Amino acid sequence: MANSLKSAQFLMESRLSSTGWESAEACFDLGVAYSCGTGGKPVDLIEAHKWFNLAALRGSEEGQAMRAEIAEEMTAREIAEAQRQARAWIASTQLRAA
Repeated sequence: MANSLKSAQFLMESRLSSTGWESAEACFDLGVAYSCGTGGKPVDLIEAHKWFNLAALRGSEEGQAMRAEIAEEMTAREIAEAQRQARAWIASTQLRAA
């Protein structure tokens, strides 16, 4: 069990430290991690929705499907917050790239 937790933590850290949302796969993996509570992280549907949204924006059909699935468990306010965070993430990555 300890090895799987270390592996999950490594995945999280590598995905977060990468260029962020350039890879649909990386975004999708982060969405899964936050929706399931992988790597010792608590389940965070707002954060998961944000990452699935970013994956969907990069063309991931799985990201679209998972975003819709977890949205069914969220309030309108939570979805709006997740969308706000996704827009903020995009803006911050564009500023870093400039």
